Amino acid sequence: MPLDLIKTVTYLSIHLTVGFTVAYLMTGSMTIAGGIALVEPVINAVAFFFHEQAWKRFTARPPQGAGRSWLRSQAAIA
Repeated sequence: MPLDLIKTVTYLSIHLTVGFTVAYLMTGSMTIAGGIALVEPVINAVAFFFHEQAWKRFTARPPQGAGRSWLRSQAAIA
């Protein structure tokens, strides 16, 4: 198993454990805590996807004052 996949799985485990624990301490309900612990990471993943898309658009913009030379250099990279 690749190291980045192992890291992802362990991080997810920690995230779910912390989410469940906090929700359980706040509600006293295992059912509600389980639901929150499962739903929150999914919503977070969707939010992260859109966050990444926004950053890609932001970093793809030409710097202020950049002219045609910048556009040609970007075309050469692609």
